[in-house]
Order: sequence, then structure tokens, then C-alpha cells
Amino acid sequence: MIPGSANPLLLKPAEAAAAEGISRSLRFNSSDSGFLSRTPASAGNRKTWTWAGWVKRSALASSYTNTHLFGTGATSGSPVQLAIYFQADTLQVEQYQGSGTNYFYIRTSAVFRDLSAWYHVVVAWDTTQGTDSNRIKIYVNGVLQTQLLVTQYPTQNFDGQINAAVEHRIGAWANGFYFSGYLADVHFIDGQALDPSSFGEFDTNGVWQPIAYTGSYGTNGFHLPFSDNSTAAALGTDTSGNSNTWTVNNISVTAGAGNDSLVDSPTNGTQTDTGAGGEVVGNYATLNPLDRSSSLPTLSNGNLDIKTSTRTAQNESCRGTVGVSAGKWYFECAVTPVYAASFQAGEVGIKAVGTSLANRASDASDAFCFGVGGNGSTWYKRNNSSLTNLTTSGATTGTVLSVAFDLDAGKVWVAKDGVWENSGNPASGTNAQFTSIASGTYAVVVTPYSNDASNYTDFSLNAGQRPFAYTAPSGFKALCTTNLPEPTIADGSTAMDVALYTGNGSTQTISGLNFSPDFIWFKARSSALSHQIFDQIRGVTKVLFSDSTAGEGTETDRLTAFNSDGFTLGTDAAGRVNGSGTTYVAWTWDAGSSTVSNTDGSITSSVRANASAGFSIVSYTGTGSLATIGHGLNAAPELILVKSRTNAENWAVYSKAAGAANRLILNLTVSAASGNEYWNSTDPTSSVFTVNTVGQANGSGQNYVAYCFAPVDGYSSFGSYTGNGSTDGTFVYTGFRPRWIMIKNSSASSDSWVMHDTARNTYNVVDALLMPNQSTQETTSTNYHHDILSNGFKLRTALSAYNSSGATYIYAAFAEHPFATSRAR
Repeated sequence: MIPGSANPLLLKPAEAAAAEGISRSLRFNSSDSGFLSRTPASAGNRKTWTWAGWVKRSALASSYTNTHLFGTGATSGSPVQLAIYFQADTLQVEQYQGSGTNYFYIRTSAVFRDLSAWYHVVVAWDTTQGTDSNRIKIYVNGVLQTQLLVTQYPTQNFDGQINAAVEHRIGAWANGFYFSGYLADVHFIDGQALDPSSFGEFDTNGVWQPIAYTGSYGTNGFHLPFSDNSTAAALGTDTSGNSNTWTVNNISVTAGAGNDSLVDSPTNGTQTDTGAGGEVVGNYATLNPLDRSSSLPTLSNGNLDIKTSTRTAQNESCRGTVGVSAGKWYFECAVTPVYAASFQAGEVGIKAVGTSLANRASDASDAFCFGVGGNGSTWYKRNNSSLTNLTTSGATTGTVLSVAFDLDAGKVWVAKDGVWENSGNPASGTNAQFTSIASGTYAVVVTPYSNDASNYTDFSLNAGQRPFAYTAPSGFKALCTTNLPEPTIADGSTAMDVALYTGNGSTQTISGLNFSPDFIWFKARSSALSHQIFDQIRGVTKVLFSDSTAGEGTETDRLTAFNSDGFTLGTDAAGRVNGSGTTYVAWTWDAGSSTVSNTDGSITSSVRANASAGFSIVSYTGTGSLATIGHGLNAAPELILVKSRTNAENWAVYSKAAGAANRLILNLTVSAASGNEYWNSTDPTSSVFTVNTVGQANGSGQNYVAYCFAPVDGYSSFGSYTGNGSTDGTFVYTGFRPRWIMIKNSSASSDSWVMHDTARNTYNVVDALLMPNQSTQETTSTNYHHDILSNGFKLRTALSAYNSSGATYIYAAFAEHPFATSRAR
């Protein structure tokens, strides 16, 4: 077992329990004051109960704005409540009465600011427990929240307000605090305090999945699957067998943008996508509040509706939560409404992820957008400075703009109210409005427009979570996780993982990995000691140091074996990997099962490659003249770390994002310097990488090791982003929930490389810092804050090492799980 992973629920694989598909969710919009209500005919067990439900948030809370999931509260007089809610994006359970009488609550240290995927929340209340910390428990995605910001537990045998014969609400408190987001598969168990294993389990890939609850509900218990949407009232139907039906307030099932019953779900379905929309169950694309332009648009209705934040002259843009790099896709945007007096007005289209999001989305070569022109009379297409009027007439309120894009063919089509522009035919691939689109990962982008209070264009997105107004062209799919390609690596821990342990000054074996590691990068966390790097090609006694120019050292008492599921450590007299009482982290990668000779390049190399995971270890001897070296990946690496084993030389770093004409150095803080002395300004190919004549990469007679990384969709990502200098920092889309991240400010010569992982920070905010170019021990600070999310990461600091305004950053990231199956974090 990997130390630090002791939660038995967390380690429990899927066994024989019946998986449960969740067919629908119910959308709550705070501005609509939507909620469900019910007053029990008589009180139930007020000492013991469980609430469980799936939650997809669509808005973040300020310090003073709470958004309630479930609870009670008096509507007048002295307030009495017991509620489960988000406070400043933490989860809180609170019993409040009057001016402090019987005031009990707990609040998580974790913040829950992932708006792209689903959380599973379980709250167990049991005041009969003798130990106070057992009286309220919060679980998220199957894991007990043990790190709590505040605790004030109820007294033993206290009767809380929930289950009293008073009004209960879902999605609101009595006096407001309306929830914004989606709820699915809500359970309430009267008389039992249950853990999450009654409602879900981890599948074989380590992803928390719903299972059918088979226990009893008690007198006031209920199950709301929200599956019957024949009428709005039917959404409150209890299927527990108790007939504890709820009253539905300000929630609609009327067809169109106002329909709050959607097939957005935490489970990926098996339905066939016929193009009708509203039929395939899965986690759907919405607009992402974390990925907006500097002028922030206003989002509502589950982040499907967008408008400018004020009715003054401005364009504001927002990208979608689902990125795709291949295949055929379709979405619609309804105009709601349009009163455009300016020619360049609201726009919809697609834009590459990871690119700067200008206030008008089409102000870049990586955006392909369509807009409504003056007085709504014209449509146009726009890509950067290239603007062309379209032949179809303009838009009015209710007009539906359809976008079909084929990333395999590099084409985009647009239709207005079901009529394809210029007789385009996406199904046959003809008469597209944009062609020759560069390869990359693209997401929906929408730009509402406003000139003043009388001139504006708003939009409502439909990615397929409700029926489309017009059937998608044959072969084009809705933007949801169910339709994403099957990932090459469904569980990132089968190719890369992180182990935490404490040294014992003697021999010990660290086990529990899902692979036999071939590359292990050690760092002492509690002591200022150099990084220690070992690999299978060089052998267990050969060590390199990422924070040093030193050549390869020989140490016989540090790493002594690579094992089938971990590694063995020696007595380590120097304490670098196993000093008594010192805490360590080991970052580990799988490089395949064998080392072979590779003659693809002008220099014959020894290569150990795991092509499916995009990682290889390469050993070679330099010639001192321009050369190519085979890497064995069958795909072009986008990150290469090279170190002379023979001499004291810098670590040479190739980054595709920085460019082959620039060089970076892992053991130094230097910026990406112009010069071709490392890589001869030549990017790697699918078979070789190029090295110039310098000692850092190709000195005559020197022995080298190179660690080569190629991107794998859903598992690894190597790219760049531009900082915005704000604590509401840049969002970086990776297409997966990261396990490990390394970042370098490539614009600055004074900033260190930084490294983070989810073993050392098991919840957001992430702030435990190690630096590959420094031997310093682990430090934590609000300066290092960022959130790791289901589809990428979000900077929460303006510190120069992470997010200086206008600076360029390169990053490398490896996954826990691909976005197709990830849970919100």
C-alpha cells in the first residue's frame, strides 16, 4: 500500500454491487428562485439521518453568499435552521437557532470550485454517538472530509431541526440562498447514519460511481431521481416507496432554453446519439465561469445562458468546459434577445483551448466565429481580422444559430434556423464556411455583445443536454463526455503515480503502485536535500540531481530495487531517500518492459519506451557534431529533459511550447533563451530528436540520458499559458484531472520551476511547493495557490512564478483520470 492512502473506502475497487445509471438531473437557477419544498406530516428521527446527492455547481459563492443544497429554516421570527450548504465554496453543515442557542456546525477546509463535472456529497448526522467528531460527517466523492476548517459539534442526543415537522427545502433556505447548478439522484434516509458505500463505489479505474441504494428509507425518507419530467410537478416524485412527494417551485419543463430537466448526468450512458439532442446521458459542455475574458460576462441557467455584465459598450467572451481534438460535433446557440445596432456584435463559434481569450472571441487566428451584425440584419463570419458577410439574413430574438465542426477534416459550418449557409452540407463535407483549421483542441466559445441598454445580443447554449431545435447533421455528436473517445489510459495511476512515505534509516519497501516503475524522482519534503533521480536503463545505483550540474553519482544504499508495484530502499546513510523520520515524495513513471537498441537516429541509442503512455528513457553517447537520436515513442515528444551523465553540465530542456529555437535549463531559473545550440532549432519527429554540438546535449564522448514525453489525450499535456496577474487567474485546460503539474515562467529569468501533486495536496486549494532547481524543503503558502480541477487547473495567485500579467508559462501535467470520467475536485 502506498503510504498516505489509508482510507479503506478510497482503495475499495468495484465489486458486485449494481451500478446505477442516472438518467436526468434538475437544474436550479438562483435568479429564478427555484427550489423544492415539503413539510413532513410528523417528525422523524431528528438525531440520526443521511442526505446523499450528486451536485454539479454552476456558480461560486462569495464569503457572504451561501447556496443551500438541503435543509430547514423558519420564514419569520427567530430563525431556526439545519442546513447543508456551500459557504465561500467550502461545504458546511449548520444547526442555527436564534442568537446562538444550540449553534453547531462543521465546515470543510477543502474548497469545491470545480464547475465542469459532478461531485457526490453525503452528509451523515448522528448525535447519539459518544465521540463528538462522529456526530456530523461530510463525504465528497466517497472520501470522508477529515480536514475541517471549523468544528462545533452538537451535544450528544441533540434533536436537530431536520426531520422536524417543518418545511424542508432542496435548493434553497427559507429566506433565499438559492442554489445554482444541477442536482441528481437525491436520497434522504430517516433513522440511519450511512457512509457513501450505500450509494456508490470506486470502479476498477478508481472513479467513484453511483450504485442502487437497497436499504430502507424510514418514515420521512425519500428518493428523488428527477426522472419523470412529464410535468414540472412530477419532478418532485418520491420513488422510495414512501410517497414523500415534494412541491416544485419556479422550475420548468417547458421545451427550449427554460427547460430545467436535462440529461446532464454524472454517469456516461449507452444511448445512441441520433442527433436529436436530449437523448444521450452524460456530463455535458456548459460555459465555464473559470475560463472567461478579462471583462467577465454574466452566466446563468446552469451556465448555458450568457450576457454582458453591464449594458455598456463591450464584448465579453467565455469558453466551454469540454475540449475536443478530433471527430464531428454539433451545438446550437439561441439568440435571447438581439437588438444589435453595431456591425460587430455577438458571436458564437469554436476556439482553441489554452489560448488567450480576448473580449471578442474571434480576435485571434485560433477562433472561428459567426456573429450577428447591424440591427440584427446580417450574419458574418470572422477569424482574426478576416470578416466576411454571410448570405443568409440576420437574426431576431429566438433565432437559432447551429454550428457543426469536423476536426478530422478541419471544417466548420453554420446554419440559421436550420438552413445551412451557402447550401453547406456537413454530412457530405461540402461548402464549409471555414476550412483548413489547424489541428488542436477546441471548445465552444460565445461572445455576447452590448452597446447600451437598448442594443445588445445575448445567447443560450445547447450542447445536447436538451432536445436540439434542429437535428444535428448525420455523424455529428452532442458535446458530452459519453461521446468523447475511449481514453488510451483510463486510470492515470497505471502509468504515473506519486508515493508518499517516511524514511526509517533502514531498509524498506514502498509498494502499492499499479505498475513497475522505471523512472523514480525522489525529493525529501521535510529536509533541504537534493532531488534524486533514478531509472532502469542506468540502474539502481546510478543517481542524478535535478537541482545540480553534477554528473552521475554511484550510491549503493539508496534505491536498491525496482519492484513490480513499487521500489525498495537501502539504509541510505546520507538520508537522501530514506533518512529516519524524514518525509519524502517519489514521483514515478512506467517506461515499458524492456530496453532495446534504437537505430532511428544518426546516433544509436538504448531506449526503454512506453509508447502508449508517451514516455521513454533514452541513453546515448555524444559525438560533438549535429546528430539525431531515436526515442521510440512513435509520436513527437513535446518535453525532453537531457542530462550529461559524464560531466558537470546543465540539464537541457526542450519544450515544444517554448520552441526548438529556445532553450530552458531545469537546474536554473533562466528564461527561455533564444539560441539553437541545444536543439538546432529543430523540433522532434515521431522517431527522433535533434541535438547540436554543445556539452549539455551532445558533447563528444559524453554519456547522456534523455527523458522524453509525448502527449496522450486524457493522460498527459505539455503546453503554455499566459498569466493575467490576478488571484482569479488563468484557467488551463488539460482534458483530464491532473495528478502532477510542473510549471516554469519562461518569460522570466528569476522564477524557479514549481512542482505540485494531489498526493501532497489531497484537496483544493493546492499550495505545497517543491522546486526541481532547488534543494529546499517543501513549503506552503497562499502565494502558491491554485485549484486542480476535473479538466485542468486554475491559478489562484498573482505570484510571478505562476501568473504574472502577460508572462508566458510552460507546463507539464499528468492525469489521475481523463475528463470523460473525472469527478469534480
